[in-house]
Amino acid sequence: MATAPTVPTREVITNGDSRISIIRPAAPIAGAEADRMLTVFDINHPSISPDNYNKADGAPLRVLYSSAAKLDISKRSHEDMGFWHRSVDHSEIIICIQGALRWETELGTHVLRSGQALVIPRGVAHRSALAPESAEENILLEIKVAADLDYVGPDGALIP
Repeated sequence: MATAPTVPTREVITNGDSRISIIRPAAPIAGAEADRMLTVFDINHPSISPDNYNKADGAPLRVLYSSAAKLDISKRSHEDMGFWHRSVDHSEIIICIQGALRWETELGTHVLRSGQALVIPRGVAHRSALAPESAEENILLEIKVAADLDYVGPDGALIP
């Protein structure tokens, strides 16, 4: 059952690197659309079954799309990706939700474990393979962004 939305007592509006804090907005922000709804989906639902589940050359399942970014769900279980590929039009953010996979790139190799994220810059050749830590089902979120990405988070969170 959906709950009624609450009116924020404090709201922070972000535009680029600028942040403005306001208290109880009197009207919707220009450009906000009243008919928009939150999108909530379950990546563990049986209908989220990408073509790459048991195939080395299968494709992840696209679940969100815009001209600036795309979200795919990948569930690899038994087959390594037997080929190298590169994305010339977007950078990729790979987030491991469950299991682990070894990512081989022309910049180096890393075993991506649950809770970790890997950024593959646009144009870098890569492929994935099972790792000793792989689970029966390895679930990844693949965010494709039509821009170059720079890490600006804390240095302590970086994994060598």
